[in-house]
Amino acid sequence: MKLEHRRQKVAPLSHFFVRLGRYSLFALALIVFSVGIGMVGYHYFAALSWLDSFHMACMILTGMGPVVEMKTTEAKLFSSFYALYSGIAFLSITAVFFAPIIHRLLHILQVERGEEN
Repeated sequence: MKLEHRRQKVAPLSHFFVRLGRYSLFALALIVFSVGIGMVGYHYFAALSWLDSFHMACMILTGMGPVVEMKTTEAKLFSSFYALYSGIAFLSITAVFFAPIIHRLLHILQVERGEEN
C-alpha cells in the first residue's frame, strides 16, 4: 500500500488502520526476530535456560539492563554485541511502529495548510 502524496487527500480511516496494522505486524516480527537472536545467543554462550535467556534478551532489548552476570569471555562478547544491536533495533522498531501515525498527522497538517492558500 503506497503512501499518499502531499497533494492528495488524506486516506480514509479504514486505510489508515490497515496501514497501521501492517506496520505493527512488521514491528512485531522485528521484535520476535530480535528476541530470538538473544535467546539463542544467551542459551548457547551463557548456558542459561530458555526462560532465563528469554528474560535476559527482553531486558537487554528494552534497555532495562542485564539480569545475569556473564562469566565466560564468549558470553561477555555476545552480550556486548547484542546490547549494541538492541539499541539500534529498539530505535528502528519504534520508528517503524510510529511511522504511519506521524505520516498521517503531518499529512493532515499539510492538507489543512494547503487549503488555506
